[in-house]
Amino acid sequence: MTEAVFNKERHIKYYLRCLKTFLPHQYTSNDSNRMLLAFFTISGLDILGALDSKITAEERKGYIDWLYHCQVPSGGFRGFTGTDFGIDKRTPENDAWDPANVPATFFALVLLLILGDDLSRVKRIECLQWLPKLQREDGSFGEVLGPGGEVKGGRDLRFCCCAAGTRYILRGRSGRGLEGVSDIDVGRLVEFIQACQTYDGGMSEAPFCESHSGLTYCAIGALTFLCRISEDQGHMALLSPGSREFKDLLKWLVSRQTSDLGEDEESDEEDDCPPDRSDGLQRDTNNLSLDEKIALLPNLPPPAEESLHWAGFNGRCNKYADTCYSLWNAGTLVMMDRLSLIDQQRNRQYLLEKTQHIIGGFGKGIGEPPDLLHSFAGLVSLAFQGEEGLSSVDPALCASHRAAQHMESLPWWQETN
Repeated sequence: MTEAVFNKERHIKYYLRCLKTFLPHQYTSNDSNRMLLAFFTISGLDILGALDSKITAEERKGYIDWLYHCQVPSGGFRGFTGTDFGIDKRTPENDAWDPANVPATFFALVLLLILGDDLSRVKRIECLQWLPKLQREDGSFGEVLGPGGEVKGGRDLRFCCCAAGTRYILRGRSGRGLEGVSDIDVGRLVEFIQACQTYDGGMSEAPFCESHSGLTYCAIGALTFLCRISEDQGHMALLSPGSREFKDLLKWLVSRQTSDLGEDEESDEEDDCPPDRSDGLQRDTNNLSLDEKIALLPNLPPPAEESLHWAGFNGRCNKYADTCYSLWNAGTLVMMDRLSLIDQQRNRQYLLEKTQHIIGGFGKGIGEPPDLLHSFAGLVSLAFQGEEGLSSVDPALCASHRAAQHMESLPWWQETN
């Protein structure tokens, strides 16, 4: 087979269209998630090495000002400016109408780092005082504070990861300037995360639910954030090579790579399709022995050699490959220092030959148009594998190592004597 080609210039053009023109109408329902869409776009251009050359200083300032417009006075960031009814009208009684939310806060902070801001306008103390209020008794985090300070939103690992990431960025290595500011309950958070591991090794949104690659990434991401600045947090079995939990998770992650891509392999000729005999089988096999029933099962041929050239990832058992899971699974394996266990070449072939779009970006699956989520996921997965022309990526922040290094230059990240 010919070498798959990464069309870098087309991807840059795709992201610039998304940044500087109107998005397609299908994004309308995501208006309140503009912070996330901005993250995919800005971080994508940064990973492509095009951010500095393709946006002006004036545009950069405008993006930073927009991010600060999304900051809530009592701490944290909203998802977009549409809920802001004005600081002069805001009172303690009505601030639940325009709340900060945990994911938007994390993505806003990472965006500011990518854009080179020094976070001097971030209400750091207020944000870190707000964060513990969102933690529930079981150690999980909600999304927003409702009326009366009630924690609202789901109690799953996505919010745990974003809360841990926000704490990581704003507390820093030294915690300078945070005397008297209460921290989250790290021990209870770790307990909740580890309780989300299922019987098959993967991680679910909450205890006793189904394992899922995206939530697995969030679990390991949260633990990574916690461990990076607090190595004395006690035993984290999921991050301990040799533990049963680590091994079970590793086995589950590696098992997510699949050559089942969801391509339509059925013939267009009706004569080639056997008649549906399911009702007859149910009716006629009641009195058969087990061996006789097994003999009636269809003979499924093994995969053809050609089909094994492409192997993406799925998010759950018995699902087709999907571009975004190349990020969630690979990113988790990078944090576990086990990326070498997957077939990186076949994942590359899948992304570049099956879901990379001719106009730039990546689609969810074969033949699908590009969208920001899957375009970003395909890009980052290739960056993890060292694709030429892409910057290296911090797997927990999901941003370039250049942005991570900028974060470590902030005052509260400097070691104290």
